[in-house]
Amino acid sequence: MQASSSKNMAQMPSASVVAAPAPQQAARAAAPVVAPARRRALAPLEPIGTRARVLLGLAFFVVFVLVWAIATLGGFVPPTFLASPPTMVKEGWLLFTEYGFIGDIGMTVWRVFGGFLLAAVFAVPLGIAMGTWKAVEAFFEPFVSFCRYLPASAFIPLLILWAGLGEMQKLLVIFIGSFFQIVLMVAVTVGGARRDLVEAAYTLGANSRGIVARVLIPGAAPGIAETLRLVLGWAWTYVIVAELIGSSSGIGHMITDSQALLNTGQIIFGIIVIGVIGLLSDFAFKAINRRLFAWAAL
Repeated sequence: MQASSSKNMAQMPSASVVAAPAPQQAARAAAPVVAPARRRALAPLEPIGTRARVLLGLAFFVVFVLVWAIATLGGFVPPTFLASPPTMVKEGWLLFTEYGFIGDIGMTVWRVFGGFLLAAVFAVPLGIAMGTWKAVEAFFEPFVSFCRYLPASAFIPLLILWAGLGEMQKLLVIFIGSFFQIVLMVAVTVGGARRDLVEAAYTLGANSRGIVARVLIPGAAPGIAETLRLVLGWAWTYVIVAELIGSSSGIGHMITDSQALLNTGQIIFGIIVIGVIGLLSDFAFKAINRRLFAWAAL
């Protein structure tokens, strides 16, 4: 009996220890639940939905066209300086139906993608080499950086002397404008590879070729694709400059002819066509990048 009573008394403190937090739990349960504060739609860095993004983007164009129409149709701006939206649409229709504008669009698209692909074929390998080996970077980087700041239009007189007024001259303008930008941006992307992955590959027995082929290039591939997307947009600015001088076809040639005739409707329509094609190519590039490098967003 004494042994059993002493055993029960030995168990009593543990029971009291377990029962002690009960008032705290009750108080916590009785406390009011505070709902998380709802962020405002215009809070800094607050994301918005896809539908809202599309509607806001369309709203800007609606407001832009409305202001344009008020300024021109209301007589605030002379038609010689700025055509109205209806006039621009009418002139655009005439370009397609009577002046074969679709052929000009095709020539401009061919020049953009031809010069851009030519630049990418040579620039991407050189950029990878510069980002991988510091000796190669030290050899090429000063010259590439120097040329990167030279406007492509400055080479047009020389290119006309060297290549004439044919297609090669226009392709070379786009090539020069794109090549040096791609080289440096790719070199920076490859050179920013994670050192821990490189060291891990060496630990697993990889050689220099394996490091480049299995670590550096796959890791930099999404960044290289994004670089190409950005430079493609710049290539559209170079092609118009190339077509403004010594060209008999293309959107830039049409704009030059329209400027001589003071036809601002056709000029504006040509500018809009360039923007639409560039925007569509950018969307296509983004979609391809998302599909090829879906793992990069994880």
